[in-house]
Amino acid sequence: MQDFEQARREMVELLRRRYRIHDERVLAVMEQLPRHLYIPEPFRGDDAYDDHPCPVGFGQTISQPYIVAYMTQALAVQPGDKVLEIGTGSGYQAAVLAGMGADVFTIERIPELAEHARAVLGEEVAIRCGDGTDGWPEEAPFDIIIGTCAPEKVPPILIDQLAGGGRMMLPVGDWIQRLVFLRRQGGEIIHEDDLSVRFVPMIQGAGPQSQMS
Repeated sequence: MQDFEQARREMVELLRRRYRIHDERVLAVMEQLPRHLYIPEPFRGDDAYDDHPCPVGFGQTISQPYIVAYMTQALAVQPGDKVLEIGTGSGYQAAVLAGMGADVFTIERIPELAEHARAVLGEEVAIRCGDGTDGWPEEAPFDIIIGTCAPEKVPPILIDQLAGGGRMMLPVGDWIQRLVFLRRQGGEIIHEDDLSVRFVPMIQGAGPQSQMS
């Protein structure tokens, strides 16, 4: 049987040494979180801590550990930050953000995945099942917005929900995707392109929203 605790330690060492993830808070949270439990049981294997995405059903994946660590570090998540995540998926990225002390609101359009995330996250975060391209206007503004699915371009409504001094990171593009980092600085939005990546698409339109908190 896989020694998941040892596998977590090895995953964190890989993040530290190969990828130069230097935020020890991010590494500490990821060393403690049982990533394998965020993968639904039918898809859970001995590779839960390997450095690649894993399927979670419905054509979706749990992101590569490096990407989770990189995006969390880049966004400089601080305790008390109000964070909106688009694309809950397995719930793992939301759990990392919550472990950093953030107040997390996350949206998932696939009801079965939203229910799975609710089961593993418990009361730790607020979960909504619905269209992530609409954001969560009644809870805006957000200090941080993170996307784990890729729109063809940044949805303007998400920019509108970003607080002063806030930052946003999400993959953007169709076949060719890049992480995009945005900051609201004064009255301007500063836009920077980052890594080349490959995420599942952000799909507009979903059934009626339901909040689970």
